[in-house]
Amino acid sequence: MHDEHEPRGDAAPNGSPAPAAPQRVIFGGFLMGLANLVPGVSGGTMILALGLYDRFISAIADVTRLRREPRSIFFLTLIGLGAVTSVALLAGVAVDLVVHHRWVMYSLFVGMTLGGVPELWKQCRPLGASTAIGTLVGVGIMAGLAWGLSSTQLPRNTVVYLIVGAIAASSMILPGVSGSYLLLILGMYEVVVGSISETLRGDRMEGLAVMVPVGIGAVLGVALLSNVLKFALARAPKPSHAVLLGLLCGSVLGLWPFQEAQHPELTDRSTRIAVTLLVEGTDLAAVNEAVGLQLDETCADELLERYGNFSGDELKAQSVALKRFDPSARQWGIALLLLLAGGITTRFLGRGSKTH
Repeated sequence: MHDEHEPRGDAAPNGSPAPAAPQRVIFGGFLMGLANLVPGVSGGTMILALGLYDRFISAIADVTRLRREPRSIFFLTLIGLGAVTSVALLAGVAVDLVVHHRWVMYSLFVGMTLGGVPELWKQCRPLGASTAIGTLVGVGIMAGLAWGLSSTQLPRNTVVYLIVGAIAASSMILPGVSGSYLLLILGMYEVVVGSISETLRGDRMEGLAVMVPVGIGAVLGVALLSNVLKFALARAPKPSHAVLLGLLCGSVLGLWPFQEAQHPELTDRSTRIAVTLLVEGTDLAAVNEAVGLQLDETCADELLERYGNFSGDELKAQSVALKRFDPSARQWGIALLLLLAGGITTRFLGRGSKTH
């Protein structure tokens, strides 16, 4: 009979997560970077699906506690290398696919996500009440994020920016939680992302007034959450992995593949900026020069009539608003093949780095 206190096959003799093959870690970072380019998909989900999550949390916890653990530093370096490579090579392609062929990307990511379920399921056995409750809690959290929340407007001050930074940073750690989606829900996406361009543009004090507290909040959030998760995974591995299983399964609730943009013109950032400038009363010629478009008076009037009452945050929210469509038989077939391919890929990559 298996002793509950006996180290698991995927743990090192000292109780810490076992090391993973370097190429697998790099690919995990690559998928993490790619996932972060797709709205609604969390990089943490890919790390979890590949069976690298415990190692990932342990490494972040070590670094945030200023422990010079070479293995943790090496692991995070490989993750970062894969993520940066993915973003550098595929940012344009991923954005184009999400805008024009969202169902293709979502079908693939649903498959890759669900491909991690069998491996995580093993860590929840033998099944019990704590496993069932933990899984339901995880699914419930993701169901709430997918269906139960609406856009909220928060006050804009330093304390709020600190809290928003900590919440957004959860997307780096919690599987299934998209930081950009949370910022949209809180009505802070444009504020936070816009502060970067304001700083680069020259409005440094205004931009830094947002970026600094958000950055501090993010660091504090990552440090606190990673150590809490490390403690939970070490002290209560079965319930903790059950919650993670629920988050993983629940993360696909918001990824129904057969969706398309409700306002396709707003998916283009230049058009959104143009509308914002037009609403502010900027001259059309100046707008075209600022965003590099060639809008005529008729087009500008149509955009103002359609979106003139929206704020910048609301325009961003509308740009990611989706509507469902009825897929053709061909699309169903391709989606199922992509789902199967994604699941097989994750299962294949998720094997491997266990020490026996």
